[in-house]
Amino acid sequence: MALLLLCFSGFQLQSQVADTLNVVTEDRMLITNTVIKEELDPLAPSRAAFYSAVIPGLGQAYNEKYWKIPLVYAGIGTSIYFYTTNRKDYNRFRNAYKRRLAGLPIEGRLENVENQTLIRAQRNTRRNMDVSLAFAVGFYLLNIVDANVDAHLKQFNVSEDLSLGPNIDYDAFLGKTNYGLSLTYKLW
Repeated sequence: MALLLLCFSGFQLQSQVADTLNVVTEDRMLITNTVIKEELDPLAPSRAAFYSAVIPGLGQAYNEKYWKIPLVYAGIGTSIYFYTTNRKDYNRFRNAYKRRLAGLPIEGRLENVENQTLIRAQRNTRRNMDVSLAFAVGFYLLNIVDANVDAHLKQFNVSEDLSLGPNIDYDAFLGKTNYGLSLTYKLW
């Protein structure tokens, strides 16, 4: 067991940079195709997630998905906006209720509002604050997960040589339509 561990410890994860394919056609012509492959970075997903955790949107920039950055900031910013708005309303309702209990006059729109209505308004704005905060944290975590998953998916080979698509075939002899899937693999 120790011998196997020693043998495999010297290997590193590397991919080929360039690959050449020589094809001889029927009329004896030699065609050379060079396929350039990007090196595999196994730490790219964790690096993208770390960048997004430090500064939201930085992992998307690392993955070169710049169009996602405004979505990240719109989600987090909107949630924070609603949190601060509900926080101001909560403080306004709470201060009005405290002033009424202390026997002080209430100025503004809340002077004719009943005590039960002020208590209900405090509960509702507190619940809305909690929901807004949960959405902000959710968008922040979604930002990190998106950067990680996108970096993972960047490493997959998505070439035009392999495709899967629907296949609809009309059989004129039977007068029926046949449905199915077709898998296409191109060698060159």
